[in-house]
Amino acid sequence: MSPLRIVFFGTAELACASLSALLESSAFTIAAVVTQPDRPKGRNLHPQPSPVKVLAAGIPLPVLQPERSRSETFVQTLGEFQPDLMVVVAYGQILSRTLLELPRFGCLNVHASLLPKYRGAAPIQWAILNDERETGVTLMKMDEGLDTGDLLAAQSTPITPGDSAQTLHERLARIGAGLLVKTIPEYLTGNIVPRKQPQAGASYARKITKEDGRLDWTQPARSLWNRVRALVPWPGTYAFLSAEPKPTLLKIWQAEVADRSSGSPGEVLESSRSGIVVACGERALRILSLQREGGRRLSAQDFLAGHALASGQRLA
Repeated sequence: MSPLRIVFFGTAELACASLSALLESSAFTIAAVVTQPDRPKGRNLHPQPSPVKVLAAGIPLPVLQPERSRSETFVQTLGEFQPDLMVVVAYGQILSRTLLELPRFGCLNVHASLLPKYRGAAPIQWAILNDERETGVTLMKMDEGLDTGDLLAAQSTPITPGDSAQTLHERLARIGAGLLVKTIPEYLTGNIVPRKQPQAGASYARKITKEDGRLDWTQPARSLWNRVRALVPWPGTYAFLSAEPKPTLLKIWQAEVADRSSGSPGEVLESSRSGIVVACGERALRILSLQREGGRRLSAQDFLAGHALASGQRLA
C-alpha cells in the first residue's frame, strides 16, 4: 500500500512536533507544507520564516506561503499536489470549504485544548489564566467554523503548579503529535467515527495581547500567579515601580503565592533573599525572578543587590 499523501498546514512552534512525527512514519508522505508568509520581527523588523518553514526547508519539502489561503490561485496550486489528507496544526487562517473538500479524506486539525472548551487562538494561556486543573489535545475533522468540527480523539494532561505556558506548550505538542499518527490510520479504516461536538461547555480563547501582561494588584495573588505562568514567554507580565523622573517597568518572570495578607494592593511587604513580596487583593505574591526594562533577567536576590527596594514602596 502506497503511503498516504498529506499536505501539512502549520506555522507556530506547536506544529513542528506533529510535522516531525508524520515525517518519521513510513505510512505517510508529506507532499507539501503550507505556512504563513515571513513576518517582520525583532528590532530591525527583518522578515523571519515561521518555525514550520524552517523545519520544512531543512528536509527539504515544497513550502507554500499564501497571503490568503482562500485565493483561487492557491487552491488550484494545492490541487496539483493531489493530497489524500490535509493536516492543520496552529496554522493561523480559517480554511474555506473548497480547500476542506479538496482531499478525499478531508482535513484534520490538532487543537491544544479539550474541545469544545477553549476554541480559538490561545487555548494554552487561557487554561492557565482560568486556573484549570487539566487541559489536553483534541483531534477533529475540520469544518468552516472556528474549531467547531467533529471530534475524532482527545488526550488530557494535568496542569501542575510547576507548569507555565512554555512547559505546557511543549508537552501538548508532543501529545498532539502522538495522537495524530496514532489516530489517522484508525480514522481511515473507519474504526473511529467522527462525532459532533457538544454545545455545553463551549468557550472561546481569544488572542493574547501585550496589555494582558499588566498585573492588577487588586486581584487575588493566585490569579496573578496564574497570569505570570500563563504569559511566559510572551508577552510576559509586568508592573511599574514608582520612581523619578518616571516609573520603572519591571517584567515579572517567576512568582509564587506568599503566606502574607497585610498591606494594600501593590505595596511591597518584604524584600529579601527569598523574594519580593507584594500585597494583592487577597494574600500576596512573592516575586522570584524579574527584569528591569533594558536590563537582564535576574533572581530577586540578585536584583535587590543592585536595586534597593524598601518595604512600603509600591508597584502599580
